[in-house]
Amino acid sequence: MSLNSPDGAGTLDADVIVVGAGPAGLMLAGELRLGGARVIVTERLERPTGQSRGLGFTARAMEVFDQRGLLPRFGDPATSPMGHFGGVQFDYTVLDGAHFGARGIPQSQTEAVLEEWATELGADIRRGWEFVELAEGFLDGDEVGITVRTPDGVQRLRAAYLVGCDGGQSAVRKAAGFDFPGTAATRAMFLADVVGCDLRPRFLGERLPHGMVMAAPLGEGVDRVIVCPDGTPARERDQELTFAEIADAWQHITGEDIHDGDAEWVSSFTDATRQASEYRRGRVLLVGDAAHIHLPAGGQGLSTGVQDAANLGWKLADVVRGGAPEGLLDSYHAERHPVGARLLMNTRAQGTVFLGGEEADPLRELFTELIAYDDVKRHLAGVVSGLDIRYDIAEATGDAHPLTGRRLGDRLLIGAAGETRTTELLHPARGVLLDLSDDPEIRRAAVCYLARVRITTAVPKPVDGEDPLSGASAVLVRPDGYVAWAGGPDDLAGLTRALRRWFGAPAS
Repeated sequence: MSLNSPDGAGTLDADVIVVGAGPAGLMLAGELRLGGARVIVTERLERPTGQSRGLGFTARAMEVFDQRGLLPRFGDPATSPMGHFGGVQFDYTVLDGAHFGARGIPQSQTEAVLEEWATELGADIRRGWEFVELAEGFLDGDEVGITVRTPDGVQRLRAAYLVGCDGGQSAVRKAAGFDFPGTAATRAMFLADVVGCDLRPRFLGERLPHGMVMAAPLGEGVDRVIVCPDGTPARERDQELTFAEIADAWQHITGEDIHDGDAEWVSSFTDATRQASEYRRGRVLLVGDAAHIHLPAGGQGLSTGVQDAANLGWKLADVVRGGAPEGLLDSYHAERHPVGARLLMNTRAQGTVFLGGEEADPLRELFTELIAYDDVKRHLAGVVSGLDIRYDIAEATGDAHPLTGRRLGDRLLIGAAGETRTTELLHPARGVLLDLSDDPEIRRAAVCYLARVRITTAVPKPVDGEDPLSGASAVLVRPDGYVAWAGGPDDLAGLTRALRRWFGAPAS
């Protein structure tokens, strides 16, 4: 079939097959559908487990949801100005204008919101469909085939691209031969939702002589606990874990006996840290935990996977619909691999600070001293929230404006039609050209891209303090919210380069 065939006729089952219906896979499915790609999501579980390893998401992930109009579906998520790095607390208000991350939202709710959204957009989600193997030729062919085990027997699917969103033990990653270097697990840690124990909250964790514990109330009589005993070796993945073992570890660390309680579910995790050497091999790509695993710290894993999906989705959709050359996909690895590497660096550092035992006490004391300085707070807050991410895209377009490569924050705009917000303009996952000076030359430069880029003439509402939009006559924003170009009528050539780089050849 022709990959840009609008009716999807032909022999391929979909433009893209996504393996895994966790937050990353569902976010990617929605992004692909917004871009017009036909999507099948295969998920080995017949129904969601209801378990929630994650309980919230970072400020940058919150912005991603906001730019697609998804935040209202979460109700009124609680936020907190407090954060921590390895258990050393700081205040997020040191970051100008940043919103805080969401707290207390179970991963099951995040998955439910994203599945409803992706389904409404037309994603075909097939539960009970387990990926088995990958057909040969994905590095050189013009399609990719997979075998799946379904309730009705073994079936085969074909698509232009395959994306593994199937977690840290990714079968897609292994089948496609991705290298996954890093450090092996050295210790076991436990988590559980315990019932009937009435635990004292330890929201950011408490370091004690025999380990670290965290506790947070989830509802009437239910507490989430994380137990990190010192000296406990990593477990085999299939080794059974009981609540009694978790209660033993809790008592050993805290002296509190919770054996009379019960658990809604129990699980374990480790400090294994690995990252795929490449995020793309031919027509197979990796997103989320399939591309990087690390010590859980502050909801960064789920949040990074969602951002991976937001970065890849519009690019992959544009490629399969014929609007952009295949080389655009290489920017996914170029932009997101450094983000993943930085994620692994910061979570390993936090593990050393928080879980290092008595020998790490001097390091914790030093961090406590350093974090009293606002510059240090700003730096660490940016690291763990994702708000410090900037893509190195200036080289591709020659645009050195300070905004280029940064995410455009939520701003109120005032135009002839009234007020709007930058996040609202991004809801359809199209590019946006903000004409901030009512300049017909700027609008004319982008008129051949109207199918992929929305042109909005407006002025930003003034803000207190330094305004990052000051001095820019226009700003080109990619569908993922990152600035592709900023400037004025003296750099129309730069705008043209940026439009072609990110949105392909102009329409006639």
